[in-house]
Amino acid sequence: MLDFIYYPVSWILWFWHRAFAAIPGLGKDSGLAWALGVVFLVFTLRIVLYKPFVKQVRTTKQMQELQPQIKELQKKYKNDRQKMAVEMQKLQKEHGFNPLMGCLPVLAQVPVFLGLFHVLRSFNRTGHGFGQLGMTPEENANTANYVFNAADVQSFLSARIFGAPISAFITTPANELLAFANYGGVPSRLSIALVAIPLMVIAGLATHFNARASVARQTPEAAANPQAAMMNKLALWVFPLGVLVGGPFLPIAILIYWVSNNIWTYGQQHLVFGRMAKEEEAKKQAKLEQRAQNAPKPGAKPVSTKKKPAAAETAVDAETSDAEPSTNGTPKSAASKASGQRRPGGQKRSGSRGRANQKRRR
Repeated sequence: MLDFIYYPVSWILWFWHRAFAAIPGLGKDSGLAWALGVVFLVFTLRIVLYKPFVKQVRTTKQMQELQPQIKELQKKYKNDRQKMAVEMQKLQKEHGFNPLMGCLPVLAQVPVFLGLFHVLRSFNRTGHGFGQLGMTPEENANTANYVFNAADVQSFLSARIFGAPISAFITTPANELLAFANYGGVPSRLSIALVAIPLMVIAGLATHFNARASVARQTPEAAANPQAAMMNKLALWVFPLGVLVGGPFLPIAILIYWVSNNIWTYGQQHLVFGRMAKEEEAKKQAKLEQRAQNAPKPGAKPVSTKKKPAAAETAVDAETSDAEPSTNGTPKSAASKASGQRRPGGQKRSGSRGRANQKRRR
């Protein structure tokens, strides 16, 4: 049903195993050649997903920057979810924000993880549980596994890392361990645990420190969001604990996949965030240079583009009107003096008051 996933995963693993098996001193049956095949399967996938990962980082950062506006919309339309959804879509469209890009790299890794898990389990089909075929050790060793032929299956069964088959896990049933009898002997649980437990611890620590690096880069506003706070706790503590709890049920090759995936993620995060920090610094420097170009030269008087105050404009208009002649040929200032003077309180004196006094004296 999921052959469209199983076959590509098988092809990539087959290619890298062949490449490392050709190195002198390793060979087809080398556990290191198979382990490096798994590691470079991870690296191949992550190279393909590099650009989506960069978009994911930019989307996450953009979402953090939009948190204040998102909170305002949630507060404004808390009683109208439909209107809130419309406004949120409008905000995302205005800023070119695509929430799906934040999940794409993670979603793309899930089918690869499941595909690798299935392909690795299919090297040993002697079990009777879910997804197992219940073959005998002889039937299993002589049956192809997707792109791997019977010789490749036998080579995989012979591969060991410090005495442990890379397809075995700590809780492997005893009847399934018999599949390795003719190809290096039946491994002990102790030998499997001595390899698997350190890988489980490294995988858990790598998951925790990757999450810590991501949380440290969050803005205070984003970290204060209840949903983000819950996801941070899951990433910091629950997921690493899940690796330790689920590790005994995972093949050693899957634990190698998990460790190498986290190591790649840690290095890639530092690379991408370092480049983004340089881009932001370059933008800030460009803005400072633009301001410096627009600033007046030393010794030059800056040109004020502000409008004059209304009081100043009124005073200028009054002075201009005083200088203009009146209709009878005398200046307006003289006419105003003849018509009357203002009292200290601002009230005008009547211009005809002197004439009335002269008439009384006569």
